Amino acid sequence: MNHTARAAALGAGALLLALSLPGAPAAAAAAAPRVDLRVLVVADGGPATAAITAELAAQGTPYTTVDLRRSGRPTIDKAFLADTVNGRARAKFQAVVLPNDNPFETGSAEMAALAAYEQTYAVPQVDAYTYARPEAGLKAPKFSGSLDGVKAQVTAAGRGGPFGYLADQVPFEDNSPTIGESYGFLADPAPGADFTSYVDAPVPGGSGRGSLVGEYRHDGRRELVVTFVYNEHQQQFRLLARGIVDWLTQGVQLGSSRNYFAAHVDDVFGADDRWDSELNCTPGDVDCAPGQGTPDPIRMTADDAAYAAQWSKDRDFPLDMAFNGGGSELYREESGGADPLADRLVADRSVHRWINHTYNHPFLGCVQDVATVPWTCAKNTDGSTRYVSRADISQQISDNRGWGQRAGLPLVNGELVTGEHSGLKVLPQQPDDNPNLGPALRDNGVGWLGSDNSRDRGQRQVGSALTVPRFPMNVFYNAGRTTEQVDEYNWIYTREADGGSGACENSSVATCLPAPLDPTTGYQDHIVPVESTIALGHALSNDPRPHFIHQSNLAEDRIAYPVLNRVLDTYDALYADNTPVVNLRMSDIGAELRSRATWEAAVQSGRVTAYRIGDTVTIQAPSGTAARATMPPGTKQQQLLGTTTFGTPYAGRTSGWATPGLLQDRVTLTLPAAPAAATQDVTPTRTTPAEKTPPVPPGTTRHVKPGTAGITPPSLPTHD
Repeated sequence: MNHTARAAALGAGALLLALSLPGAPAAAAAAAPRVDLRVLVVADGGPATAAITAELAAQGTPYTTVDLRRSGRPTIDKAFLADTVNGRARAKFQAVVLPNDNPFETGSAEMAALAAYEQTYAVPQVDAYTYARPEAGLKAPKFSGSLDGVKAQVTAAGRGGPFGYLADQVPFEDNSPTIGESYGFLADPAPGADFTSYVDAPVPGGSGRGSLVGEYRHDGRRELVVTFVYNEHQQQFRLLARGIVDWLTQGVQLGSSRNYFAAHVDDVFGADDRWDSELNCTPGDVDCAPGQGTPDPIRMTADDAAYAAQWSKDRDFPLDMAFNGGGSELYREESGGADPLADRLVADRSVHRWINHTYNHPFLGCVQDVATVPWTCAKNTDGSTRYVSRADISQQISDNRGWGQRAGLPLVNGELVTGEHSGLKVLPQQPDDNPNLGPALRDNGVGWLGSDNSRDRGQRQVGSALTVPRFPMNVFYNAGRTTEQVDEYNWIYTREADGGSGACENSSVATCLPAPLDPTTGYQDHIVPVESTIALGHALSNDPRPHFIHQSNLAEDRIAYPVLNRVLDTYDALYADNTPVVNLRMSDIGAELRSRATWEAAVQSGRVTAYRIGDTVTIQAPSGTAARATMPPGTKQQQLLGTTTFGTPYAGRTSGWATPGLLQDRVTLTLPAAPAAATQDVTPTRTTPAEKTPPVPPGTTRHVKPGTAGITPPSLPTHD
């Protein structure tokens, strides 16, 4: 903080101190230690510790990693763990993550230091993946082996504790019959151990149940004992990750997590070209040679629009309609003036959200030369790339905005998705953005620009806009019927000897199907489960980026709904009512991504200071950086005069963004209750190191995704 800001805050600082501890005697405040809001992660290269580290990073929670494999790493001793700041004892970490209950050698001074530290400051410890053994509060395992496909369950104690956001079951993935994906130990509490199981599972092939996640209290310490291995992508970890971090931080942490899912429908009011099963391309689009085949457009009907509106109402899930007003005008010209589809959609306009998708969906990057397949960028006489002009881009944006306003669509004018995300770079033909795109966005006040996450994952600045990366779903734009979807899927993902294109045989990211999918059953039996699992995985990863499909997928066989329904139905079966799926519109997603990037940069550069003293949490970040935090319900933010409620409820906690109030240089939060723990002198307990690293199957070190032979095929980036 500069001297001017420091001086301005001096008067407010004394008042804030008085407000932060109402009624607390000065002596009691001085006795309470300062606990920094940072997690210590002791890593050994295993996937379980890496998964927890990835979760902390995704939530925006500061952590320090000590890698036991590295020479020259810091020694974990009393000085590393604690010190004194301004005469007050300071615990440098609010929680500890270990690879297992004791990863050190026999007689380790480091483990003794950790044990003493945890006792002194009431700091909890997570054993990321450990044997079931008496040292972890458990009997010898009644089962050890593969847990692939097991249906674990949250116990009553788990629902009343850190996993109260889950409904009941915690299903373990089983994405490949030939690859081991999980391994674990099921055990009962050891005799006399103060152990509470939070997640257990039935013994495979036997009787009874055993703990997989539980809390072991001993010697003034608390350990969360996890007896199965996992990686950051697996569904079982994704379901439990929130509770693990919540238990670690005791519900007081920097960072936050919510489950997001939004579905954008592109090309609304327009039409999409249809896949030709004989030609194995899409007549009318750039993957067919000029003149090859006869275009057969797919366009929603009024009945399809009515179905979409009723579906959204029934599911309480608005769709984001990316619309092309020129598509309706063209249809009216060709049909004598009537457009029942547009009439129905406009009548139901308040059911959906609406996004400008340009007036008639032209390609807004380089001028395309489609004389060959694949297309190329046309050149100027000097050999430079010929781009669509600023005026043409601007007109597409403004004409469609005007059409939507005349139709009464509830628009956010700063949102835009260009046709095919064009104007943005697309490899290999156009390695750079159209230089005219940024100025055209400024001309029209565009602040949020949709991009294709498969091409351009990170949010970036383009003119006046920040991009909002969108996940493409593998429900193809050129398919209105399940048979077309399956046929194209087979063409892409089967070997040439099996009648496919053979492209999968030379791909580094996609593996061929073992056999072509059945035209009748392949969509429901294979594509729907795979695509819904992938989308659900995004939703459970604290990732707000939306998914996109096309209006063709809401027409004819309405092939999008089985995927969307399966995502939402599965989610509802897994989560309690206090943890609903969060469906944000595009501008809100963009703002969330922007705030996260700013916060992450501040955390990684070490410019965030946060700590807890008694019932007061203090957070200081660079000017203009909102603090990202999760706190107990009832937490208040101290203002210069009075308080405001911090955050909004989610998953049994309160989370959100907070900035300092008037004349303040930091965020000060008052928790509903102060901790009982205080600094104390203790004698370190004896600890026994784990014998060795428990088994880790290959499917945990390399996540086996749903899809062809366990590898997810990439979505086609041909159209949007």
